[in-house]
Amino acid sequence: MIVFGEMNEIEAVGAEVVAEGPVGPAGEAAGMEISERPWVFGLLPAPIAVLANGIIQGALSFLMRRQGVSVERIAAIVSLLILPQTIYFLWSPITDFLMRRRTWLMVGASSAGLLMALAFHARNLASPVAVALMFLSACCGQLVVSSCGGMMGTLRRERSRRVASGFYQGASLGFGAIAIFVLTMLVTQMRQGWLGWVAAALIALPSLAALAAPAQTVIVDEEVGQTLRRIWGEFKTTFLCWRAVPYTLTMLFPIASGSAIGLLPGVAQDYGVNSHQMAWMNGLAGALLMAAGSFAATLIPARIRASVGYLTVALVNAATLGVLWLGPLRPGTYYVGVTLYLFTIGAAYAMFTAVVLEFLGTSGKSGSGRYSIINSLGNVPVAYMTAMDGWGDKTWGARGLAGTEAVMGAVGVTLLLAWFLTQGRTKAGETA
Repeated sequence: MIVFGEMNEIEAVGAEVVAEGPVGPAGEAAGMEISERPWVFGLLPAPIAVLANGIIQGALSFLMRRQGVSVERIAAIVSLLILPQTIYFLWSPITDFLMRRRTWLMVGASSAGLLMALAFHARNLASPVAVALMFLSACCGQLVVSSCGGMMGTLRRERSRRVASGFYQGASLGFGAIAIFVLTMLVTQMRQGWLGWVAAALIALPSLAALAAPAQTVIVDEEVGQTLRRIWGEFKTTFLCWRAVPYTLTMLFPIASGSAIGLLPGVAQDYGVNSHQMAWMNGLAGALLMAAGSFAATLIPARIRASVGYLTVALVNAATLGVLWLGPLRPGTYYVGVTLYLFTIGAAYAMFTAVVLEFLGTSGKSGSGRYSIINSLGNVPVAYMTAMDGWGDKTWGARGLAGTEAVMGAVGVTLLLAWFLTQGRTKAGETA
């Protein structure tokens, strides 16, 4: 027999269900309904937050610059290392098989930490060997994302999903900021090899929080063919139906992409903001603002449909860009506009994860794989909106950057919000 991922009692018809703990008459782990523990998802993304936000997109450029690596070379390396965030759906389905998802999370985090430590032992972080090791580390780290997505998909209650989404995004931002602070503080106090082991510990150790994840059922199929038919059925129900169209558009539309985050430092001087103030506003303070926004999203009532809540927050986010777009080119305008933008984009990121889970339905056997595909779609608008924001700045100046993202976002939100508000909510039993 082959042991694969989690399923509920409806999906488990014709299969044997194995649970981590006492099993009730319905085939579920006893007490699962009252022990979902969504707060644990505030700890589970720590490994990938440290790896992606803290090291690759944070401290790595600083460390390479100290070694004399050119900015052009650094940019090329970082671009390569963030590629796994977009294509990880190619290997992430493995977390649906062979082991429990929380075990895969710990394996992925430990492997990523070890590979990163080995990369730091290279003489130069820009060397081909070091870059190859860091790329493999990034690939392993994405197993944390797919594992988390699959586990969140098993949460039954909508309130638990909202809390898990908010904590997941908030922790991703918060742990990344902490990692940048720790590594940049230690860089002058220890050798690069030892710094690599610190980085490895920051990546791997938090994965032990997976041991606190709620117990989840595991399906045992009698035949491989039955398993494949079940997986195909889940993919067809999720993606090959009319219901999937508006959700797919929600992933792809220029809505709350956060593209301006990396560009706002570049226009700070146009508003009369000096480099020190810009670094603070867009650095640690900015990360904490986004984390606070993510946690604040948990206050949105669960009775509000996730897609409607997300689009509403996205509309508010677009409106905050109006401060930078229409306000005077003064420091006060920049501080207020960036503060509101970063806080609301954090809330939008949390609600985005909630929409991904709404699109996903229940995890079933292929939850991690389907979650990875949906989540990867969300990276598409980040890429093209970054280009559009740059075009807006080139065409109309600093205000044009904010104006371009605000207008495109507002138009996209209006179209989709009109659809979701006029359509009846799909019943939970029809989602997966």
